[in-house]
Amino acid sequence: MSSIVNRQDTEHLLKIDDIFGKIYNLYGAPPDWQRPEGFVSLVHIILEQQVSLQSAKAHFDRLNAYLPAFTPAEMKKLTDSEMRQCQVSRQKAVYLRALSSAIDDGSLNLQDLRHLPGDEVRRQLKSVKGIGDWTASIYLMFCLQDKDIFPWGDIAVINTVKELTPARSHEEIAARANRWKPYRSLASYFLWHYYLRKRGR
Repeated sequence: MSSIVNRQDTEHLLKIDDIFGKIYNLYGAPPDWQRPEGFVSLVHIILEQQVSLQSAKAHFDRLNAYLPAFTPAEMKKLTDSEMRQCQVSRQKAVYLRALSSAIDDGSLNLQDLRHLPGDEVRRQLKSVKGIGDWTASIYLMFCLQDKDIFPWGDIAVINTVKELTPARSHEEIAARANRWKPYRSLASYFLWHYYLRKRGR
């Protein structure tokens, strides 16, 4: 499985849209963001839904420190008040239990996902309560290194497209992103890189 960030794909992207040249000249190539496949990473991504990366990491670290083992079985044992102690909201506690149950009862096998096409990975992940398109996209990119994902619903990516290009509507953004195929994941990494570096993160 080759990495999303590599020189050959970067050179291609720089040729097909000048916004990546601007980002590259300002901040260089994006980091090679990767996470291991599996339950721990998927929990972390769920915690990142609609909050800052810093908040999500703080909540993840609390959970990690509290659990005797970071497994679906141990996650399911946590009470509502223990979840609150780990700064996990009631809604996300429901999602983490749903994920843990799906893995425990075998209805979701995360090890099998690497062998499946992206659409099927997305379908299986989204069968779990609390996992939508954004969470599935991030798992496909960061954990499975799928090279052609555009994470609709990611505010940082969408706002950066609007800042750096004339695209405003959904259709215009989609048309611009289609130019980046089959390297839309790398394009998204560039957009995140710009967003974070510009804000000193």
